[in-house]
Amino acid sequence: MTTSTVVPSPVQVKGACPHDCPDTCSLVTTVDKGVAVRIHGNPDHRPTDGVLCTKVSRYLERTYHPERVLQPLKRTGPKGAGQFEPVGWDEALADIARRLRAIAAVDPQAIVPYSYCGTMGLVQGEAMASRFFHRLGASFLDRTICATAGTEGLLHTIGGKLGMRVEFFAESRLILIWGSNSIGSNLHFWRLAQEAKRRGAKLVCIDPRRSETADKCHEHVALLPGTDAALALAMMHELVVNDWLDHDYLARHTLGWEGLRERALRWSPERASAVCGVPAEQIRSLARDWGTTSPAAIRLNYGMQRVRGGGNAVRAVACLPALTGAWRHRAGGMLLSSSSVYPVDGAALRRPDLLAGRAPRTVNMVTIGDDLLRRGSPAFGPAIEALVVYNSNPVAVAPESGKVVAGFAREDLFTVVLEHFRTDTADYADYVLPATTQLEHWDVHTSYGHTDVLLNRPAIAPVGQARPNTQIFRELARHMGFADPCFGDDDQTLCRAAFGDRVDFELLLERGHASLGLPEAPFAEGGFPTPSGRCEFFSERLARQGLDGLPDHVANHEPAASSTRYPLSMISPPARNFLNSSFVNLRSLRDIEGEPLLEIHPRDAQVRGIGSGDVVRVFNDRGEYRCKAEVCERARPGVVNGLGIWWRKLGLDGTNVNQLTSQRLTDLGRGPVFYDCVVEVERE
Repeated sequence: MTTSTVVPSPVQVKGACPHDCPDTCSLVTTVDKGVAVRIHGNPDHRPTDGVLCTKVSRYLERTYHPERVLQPLKRTGPKGAGQFEPVGWDEALADIARRLRAIAAVDPQAIVPYSYCGTMGLVQGEAMASRFFHRLGASFLDRTICATAGTEGLLHTIGGKLGMRVEFFAESRLILIWGSNSIGSNLHFWRLAQEAKRRGAKLVCIDPRRSETADKCHEHVALLPGTDAALALAMMHELVVNDWLDHDYLARHTLGWEGLRERALRWSPERASAVCGVPAEQIRSLARDWGTTSPAAIRLNYGMQRVRGGGNAVRAVACLPALTGAWRHRAGGMLLSSSSVYPVDGAALRRPDLLAGRAPRTVNMVTIGDDLLRRGSPAFGPAIEALVVYNSNPVAVAPESGKVVAGFAREDLFTVVLEHFRTDTADYADYVLPATTQLEHWDVHTSYGHTDVLLNRPAIAPVGQARPNTQIFRELARHMGFADPCFGDDDQTLCRAAFGDRVDFELLLERGHASLGLPEAPFAEGGFPTPSGRCEFFSERLARQGLDGLPDHVANHEPAASSTRYPLSMISPPARNFLNSSFVNLRSLRDIEGEPLLEIHPRDAQVRGIGSGDVVRVFNDRGEYRCKAEVCERARPGVVNGLGIWWRKLGLDGTNVNQLTSQRLTDLGRGPVFYDCVVEVERE
């Protein structure tokens, strides 16, 4: 069992931010007499540069929050009522094990883990937890709720989640910030973009919403949701007809150029204008900038792939740097994610050998609303009888939350939630188990925005009776009678196992971080990790699946202006001071955000008689949601922005924006389509 040793005061302890953000900051926590009294960014870690975002700078408020769950809780009232009584750890774990054993004796696939990136740590995330569920034979969870469409798009184009090193954006002459509100969700990249701007670079924001980032860029391209591939193809059209191409790079380092060229020539700026809702001349200007500026770079983010055609959209955008040879320069190319550079030994952490030849079914976390309401069948497998939720808040964050709530409310569903707080999901739990925060446990972190490894040391002893996720699953395994030696590995052992000898763990202990030795311009001479070694405009792997081998515009499930009943498109980007549903319960951050808001353009508001501050009903066939309207030009005509993700219990009517989103999936990667949604809005 891992324990924390409180060292003499005062002391500074190095750690890592655990949250789902590309920056993965290095933290320094000051501890006095066993109490964390200050947290700040590590000035010795170059990507962090001593700076933290507004959210994480308040992490002590989260750790010492008066409403934090600090002892195991057992449900005493109806599901959803949030009525519990405290119980001891042994009593809770023994009863949980008894219930899970009874289900597993019939079919362990009726037990489903549900987790995502409440922590990005390799140890407190899916290390001991995966060992437990592999040994049990529980259903697999397809963890698709954020990034899989983009992941698949990159895989079939450049070979993986790879790209520029983020620090070299500071040297770019043109930066397209595509589908990202970097000021709120990628602060340290934004600092680099500002440095480039001071040096004369042009910044262009491509986003349906006029975000805080768009305000600070030279230009804003306010395209309709789900039309990014059409915009990219029209840019390619202009690159071709004006010969803004690197023919040598195309010949030596790409595959499928002739097919892509033919497709691009079908996408005139006028055609794309009609699809994207962007002036044709703006498309021409954007293409001209991309084709005639060097070095030029794209910072892509995941918002643009949360639509039906999200995978194809990422494929199309990922082709652009190869057309112009932007990859030749360290300050040119593209970055969506750097995750694939890390030599993580996933098998050592998660131990898939514990399955012992079993092949459980897979449940997609996006469709949990439907799946909790399904009966058992040969196609689906057994009905879901138990959920173990950790590092996630599905009642708030999963789409079509009316169905999610109905599923969690089943009296015959046994639900265990590991949590810091009584979230919307915890209210439906049979047991809530208190988990430690990042200041109270060991972990090791990669990043998807830079290329360093970070170690998180515990700065303080666990508060109350909280225990690390690893310890909870370790002890639950013991109560289940699992005697496999791997359940005895402590957290430092797991941290060391994450990379084996591929990262110097002693350096991590000394400095708190270690940099990977990577080339400055990874694809300057090609060498893409695809089957062909080239940037694959045409993917044979996709073609073998019966899919289009070339990227194309794939229209939304619910295209803009496609419905007379629901004439408005809705996207649901994160509120600036929340991170998914984390931090929503911190009063200082909630006070900044105010209340749940729907941004609506003045033109759309006027015809509906809506003014700022009015309570509005936002609705479609899936449900309805009430919030306050903000009439502003952050929303483009025809599109409303439902800022999220508020806890349902903090909403005006006990719901949030996911009451309206659908469980339909993306073209690649089986991902969610949160931004592929049509609604109507009316004043209450």
